Amino acid sequence: MNKKIVGFLLGAMLLATSFSAEAQQTKKVPRVGFLSVGSATSMSARVEAFRRGLREQGYVEGQNIVVEYRYAEDKLDRLREFAAELAKLKVDVIVSGGTIATRPAKEAAGTIPIVLAYEADPVRTGLVASLSRPGGNVTGLTSNAEELNGKRLELLKEAIPKLSRVAVIRNPAMPTAADALKEAEVAAQSLGLQLQPLEVQGPNDLEGVFQAANKGRAGALMTIGDPVTFTHRKRVADLALKNRLATIHGQIQFAEAGGLIVYGPNDADMYRRAATFVDKILKGAKPADLPVERPVKFDLIINLKTAKQIGITIPPNLLVRANKVIR
Repeated sequence: MNKKIVGFLLGAMLLATSFSAEAQQTKKVPRVGFLSVGSATSMSARVEAFRRGLREQGYVEGQNIVVEYRYAEDKLDRLREFAAELAKLKVDVIVSGGTIATRPAKEAAGTIPIVLAYEADPVRTGLVASLSRPGGNVTGLTSNAEELNGKRLELLKEAIPKLSRVAVIRNPAMPTAADALKEAEVAAQSLGLQLQPLEVQGPNDLEGVFQAANKGRAGALMTIGDPVTFTHRKRVADLALKNRLATIHGQIQFAEAGGLIVYGPNDADMYRRAATFVDKILKGAKPADLPVERPVKFDLIINLKTAKQIGITIPPNLLVRANKVIR
């Protein structure tokens, strides 16, 4: 009788082990969509930061998580196509950076959660109800770029002490443009600067914008982030070089394209932190209940090669504060 009981228990244990192994094998591996307006090359540092964030949360690509990467390579019309593709794959969550990519993702995703890796102002753009209570299926990180325009004007004044007039490129179609300009104007008054607002709604406007800046005797130019200047940042940098005009921007990609100064949130750190939102959502948290977080690290990048080409000497005390200097 004892032998029969032992045999029965051993058989039950083997059966349980078999079911457990089978359950582990059939356990669903989460699938994450990664939608970017840039290219794989331009996004490499941010993607690696996101992967590092996943590893910190215990995920290893190809083992216990799958990431579907889609790069529009600055072709905005492809974003809608890729967003629909990710939705069709029924990914568990979509990670996007900026309104340019997030808007088509939100339109295609339905109820699929969306994590913002880098968004200037998700409230003003209507992506979330508020930072503390996002509501809906979108949450993540905000760069709050507009609040930094005053600091950017400060840096321009420090780089060019005799600066008195700054041209500001903005796209009136962007929901954040008007408020960003108002905030910049308040800062300009305290710095003794006069702003020259210039509008751009398409790439064909860029040449005229720089002509107007020259005609208005602007000593520098600041961009308020929008899809036109970002997508055509190389042309913006080339026109600035041609017109020997100092520029300042909010994203590192502008410095890589030849812009003089960039000051803004460390986007690699934000992409790393986006992975924590992915982890929470995969574990059952609802985006509506996860407050949108602000940046904690900021970068100052100076392109000395551009400074030399336009005949500007960057003060040493400004150079030593730079996180990165392009020579």
